[in-house]
Amino acid sequence: MYLDTQSDLISLSSKSQTFSLIGMTCANCALRIERGLSKVPGVEEVRVNFARESVYVTTNKDVSDESLIQKIKDLGYSAILHDGSQLDLEDQKQRAYIKSLKLRFFISCILSLPLFYGMVSHFSFLSFLPMYQLLMEKWFQALLATPVQFGIGFPFYLSAFRALKNRGANMDLLVVLGTSAAYGFSWYGSHLYFETSSVLITFILLGKWLEHSIKADSSEGIKSLLKLKPDISHIERNDLVIDLPTDYVREGDVLFIKSGERFPVDGKIIDGESYVDESMLTGESFPVQKQKGDTILTGTINGNGSLRVLATKVGKDTTLSNIIQSVEIALGTKAPIQRVADQISSYFVPLVISIALINFFIYYFLISDENFIQAFETSIAILVIACPCALGLATPISLLVATDRAAKRGILFRNAEALETVAKITKIGFDKTGTLTEGKPTVVDWAYTPINSPSSISHHLSVLVMMESQSEHPLAKAIQQFGKVQNVKLLTRVTVQTQAGMGLSAVFNQIEYRIGNRKWIESLELFPSSELETKIELWQMRGKTIVYAAFAGKENGILVFAIEDPIRATARSAIQTLQTMGIETILLTGDTVETAKRVAEQVGIKRFYGNLLPQDKVSRMDEIFAQKDCTAMVGDGINDAPVLAKVHVGIAMGTGSDVAIRTADVVLIKGDLDRILELILIGKQTVSNIRQNFIWALGYNLVGIPIAGMGLLAPWLSGAAMAFSSVSVVLNALRLKGKVKVSSE
Repeated sequence: MYLDTQSDLISLSSKSQTFSLIGMTCANCALRIERGLSKVPGVEEVRVNFARESVYVTTNKDVSDESLIQKIKDLGYSAILHDGSQLDLEDQKQRAYIKSLKLRFFISCILSLPLFYGMVSHFSFLSFLPMYQLLMEKWFQALLATPVQFGIGFPFYLSAFRALKNRGANMDLLVVLGTSAAYGFSWYGSHLYFETSSVLITFILLGKWLEHSIKADSSEGIKSLLKLKPDISHIERNDLVIDLPTDYVREGDVLFIKSGERFPVDGKIIDGESYVDESMLTGESFPVQKQKGDTILTGTINGNGSLRVLATKVGKDTTLSNIIQSVEIALGTKAPIQRVADQISSYFVPLVISIALINFFIYYFLISDENFIQAFETSIAILVIACPCALGLATPISLLVATDRAAKRGILFRNAEALETVAKITKIGFDKTGTLTEGKPTVVDWAYTPINSPSSISHHLSVLVMMESQSEHPLAKAIQQFGKVQNVKLLTRVTVQTQAGMGLSAVFNQIEYRIGNRKWIESLELFPSSELETKIELWQMRGKTIVYAAFAGKENGILVFAIEDPIRATARSAIQTLQTMGIETILLTGDTVETAKRVAEQVGIKRFYGNLLPQDKVSRMDEIFAQKDCTAMVGDGINDAPVLAKVHVGIAMGTGSDVAIRTADVVLIKGDLDRILELILIGKQTVSNIRQNFIWALGYNLVGIPIAGMGLLAPWLSGAAMAFSSVSVVLNALRLKGKVKVSSE
């Protein structure tokens, strides 16, 4: 009942996979992989996340994972299937890549240090430093610079070549052009620039090493989700408990869970009692008491008692797997502002090369034909400082950190656009049952009209309970539980039809049964007696929810159930906080106006509407919200799906129906209304963080290129500034990790 993200995103003839990528150097690399994979026959959709260094691919079932990995290799990168079984290999390759960057940086640093010393010792404020003639010899500088340029720097050449081969351009092409020009001119010109090329490569490697190390840390939250499922499970077989790999657990197996162990599957407790720590999935701070009949989730931790658990969901069907898949999909999508950055990045490198050439010709031919040295240096500085990395990282690194943070708090964003949109919410509509209320209603009273054979009332009740057993609605569950209390004998399964917003119907033994709202019952031309009407009015005055049932045919009769559903503990405080934030709250429910009024008064909502069908909720939203408003709806039932799809942001309670969850843009796993406050704060802070990164990255290049073009920035300083720009964007995004807090918690 939690998540089923795949079914609504791909067709039955399609499949989707996430691959971890190794070797990307800038946003243009991500664009090139997207375009390259899109050309593979059978590929339907490609989404590359530069910050996460991953690609989410949807293909038809004929396309093999191996062919996609090979295509990525042909484009010049490495790829690993991203799942739990490959996690260790993925970590090893990622660590190996970061280690290689670190090693290349230190070797480059050792070889470049004498060259750097020779360069800075010419500065007037450092004239006191002793100068060694050996450091100024061309052969000595070449001896140090050559291994840096063509050994340490070889991956830059390889990446640039592959980019050109695939009719693209990336940051490495700028690095190769700038450093090769400096290195080559040192051999054939009258001035030496060996130190420029070597120091540039050193600073660029430092930036890459720091950037990849920090990005790896920012992904730890997502990786930790993959590690939650234990490798070994204790399974009961023939009165014995044996240890088997968790991948071999099947639905229906009985597992023995010791105290302190993680649950390997989703299941139902069949024996035992314990406290369970669910914080890693729901953000719930305190352990939750669990007993026989309660559900448990994969990856959560058993407390102080041993439990026997019946496996109900295993493998990719578990809540944990669906959470991971939902996060992967969200990270694969692009926020609107990121699409702008991608467009800029795609034209950025050719534009920078053009600017560098124009700058060179202006200096050399228009300013002074003797100013070749300055023309040359400024052109190199432009090539190096104009790196699109920071621009490419500005949005995805913030989304990565925010999505990771939200997932730890039990908030799942189904796409990046929703994360950006929640920051603009001005009005929120709330469903009642299962949203503002606990969603655990109980039948507190019932009554029925006299019928032809009063002794058969238990028979009719059993048919109605059987019908409700095929519904996921909380009110249906209340009637199912009531049937157990009344010890009704369930009949053979009956065929039930659903009338959206009205109720259920079935025909059994030539009698038509209906259960739902009053209109649905009265369409059978059956009406409550005056005595029953009096009871209904009394129940409604006391705020009870009324469910009507009727049967017509050989016998006719009406049953009425009075149901109570307690208000969620966090509902009133959450509504009040939203209102203080300037967000208007509205209650929209299919229940009676009287019940809607009572609930609205309890939680502090001023505007409420009752007796609404699913289509009525949609039309009400259209009436209430002006064009300029950013609307959201919080719901949990099948009847909420149309309005969840209609509003700007649909928010589903994770304890609700699968249809509502699949339709929504955001899922609150635990169904805690305080999480709505958190998701809005996360959205606002993420959008602010993205704008900061975007302004910094774009402004950095807009300011840096003219400064370099005017000769005010030496090439080696351009390299240091370029490395700093990417690292600063990543560090700024990481501030989101500890920033999102809600005072009501």
